[in-house]
Amino acid sequence: MEIKIGQGAKPGIGGHLPGEKVSREISQTRMIPEGTDAISPAPHHDIYSIEDLKQLIYGIKEATRYKKPIFVKIAAVHNVAPIASGIVRAGADAVVLDGLLGGTGAAPAAIRNNVGIPIELAVSAVDTRLREEGIRNQASIIAAGGFRSSGDITKAIALGADAVYIGTSALISLGCHVCQKCYTGKCNWGIATQDPYLTKRLNPDIGNRRAANLIRGWSMEIKEMLGGMGINAIDSLRGNREHLRGINMYEHELEILGIKAAGMAW
Repeated sequence: MEIKIGQGAKPGIGGHLPGEKVSREISQTRMIPEGTDAISPAPHHDIYSIEDLKQLIYGIKEATRYKKPIFVKIAAVHNVAPIASGIVRAGADAVVLDGLLGGTGAAPAAIRNNVGIPIELAVSAVDTRLREEGIRNQASIIAAGGFRSSGDITKAIALGADAVYIGTSALISLGCHVCQKCYTGKCNWGIATQDPYLTKRLNPDIGNRRAANLIRGWSMEIKEMLGGMGINAIDSLRGNREHLRGINMYEHELEILGIKAAGMAW
């Protein structure tokens, strides 16, 4: 189960479902007029401290008899490391970091394009902070936001991530043509829509095979890269930044990432 605190595409603001997507069913569920925007508040009104979060996590674990891992998702921002530390101490099983390039169905353009930090900086900062505090093995780090290739995933794991989320890449494998109409609820390809007529355009059997091919292909490419580095298990790559080098990067960026510049030996 995931507790969503923030989203990489729109840090600091709540959910915004455009009126075009508020169908009769959603109108009845949310108890708002059909066709009007559905605005969700940014804060959780039962979470105003790490202690509040700890109580919520405990309550969910008790309700699920400790059979479900609890993830907490936050946006990648400048103070992401101390926030992640508090989440781990609150008892979360994983911290999900959503970076600047994360996708969204609807978000203000100014927020989407200018707020947040790249996922690489967030992962390295959080991994370093948790290691320094001796709590790295108490929770997993899951990276999200902007993974477009197997190389992106390999680099994220080397920076300290245990796993990654993919969203836009998976949508493209299903048949998304990135026509930027998600917010209208009228996706031409039947993916980002609840319109019964449009959803018929998505063939789930073909989409399933294409999504599986994407994951399978990336897995094979990651294995090839591991072999090139002389590593026989992806677990051995986690946090192993000695295999990374920075190109055309500022010194302080290299310091945050914990890597050396290209051309420097171990």
